[in-house]
Amino acid sequence: MWVKIEEFDLILLLKAIKPKMKITKTRKRWSIILLLLAIIIIIGCFPSTPQNPIQYYERESGQLKTEKVAGEKWLVWLYNNPIGEATLWALVKRKLVSSIYGKMMDRTSSAKRIHHFIEDFDIDMSGVQEREFNNFNDFFTRKLKDNVRPVDTSFNTVVSPADGKILAYADISNSDFVIKGFRFDVSSFLDNPVLAQKYRNGALFIIRLAPVDYHRFHFPVSGNLTPDKKVEGYYYSVNPFALRKKAEIFCLNKREYTILSNPLFGDVIMAEVGATMVGSIVQTHEGSSAKKGEEKG
Repeated sequence: MWVKIEEFDLILLLKAIKPKMKITKTRKRWSIILLLLAIIIIIGCFPSTPQNPIQYYERESGQLKTEKVAGEKWLVWLYNNPIGEATLWALVKRKLVSSIYGKMMDRTSSAKRIHHFIEDFDIDMSGVQEREFNNFNDFFTRKLKDNVRPVDTSFNTVVSPADGKILAYADISNSDFVIKGFRFDVSSFLDNPVLAQKYRNGALFIIRLAPVDYHRFHFPVSGNLTPDKKVEGYYYSVNPFALRKKAEIFCLNKREYTILSNPLFGDVIMAEVGATMVGSIVQTHEGSSAKKGEEKG
């Protein structure tokens, strides 16, 4: 009887202790999880590496100016903080996020942001066709009056296809060139090694449109057109804050291009590159030929 009682008591004791052991293990797990979350939050809130301002020469005044960047703190955090970079990789660079943001900017409630945006960035609205917008995307894709951007009709000139900051290369040599110390491969950008060889000694103009800029784009020369070639990709920001960390963004982002055949300039490639929160590239031009200055999209 003594043995049986001891065994019985031992079983009861173990049954009484086991739930406590489970509680202790659960607490330890939660402690570890909370500790990890605290570390992530601390790293996420830790100040990012200070960035040099974005400066550019304004051609009209000849002055060196500093660009005011929409969402600057957000951009710097995404590309210069470990948690920000993880967020960028997991979410921000993907189409879903830009699509959701685009739908939000299609809502009539988004129109409330327009007035403050214009004031914050001192946007000149004098040349805009419409002053009333249904939503923020209407404002973002605003049209200009016909006489606001006069087009040089001379046969031997190329006009800027868009408003923006320009980076120019006279000769890209051997189908690649350097942007901020990184090699950029034209073959990868075009997704066509054979076509890239044709432009191995070509000239290149990169026009970067900031969120504050007029976002429609126009043909730089007249010519016959090939159908648009679409290259699937991500939606990284093309702001210099991002390019300083990842210059290959041009080859990673979604992009489209067409070739204009011009008697004087030959075959000119015009390409559009997508970016964060710009989920779509809309081509508005129809037909197999275009005149210089006509809207492309």
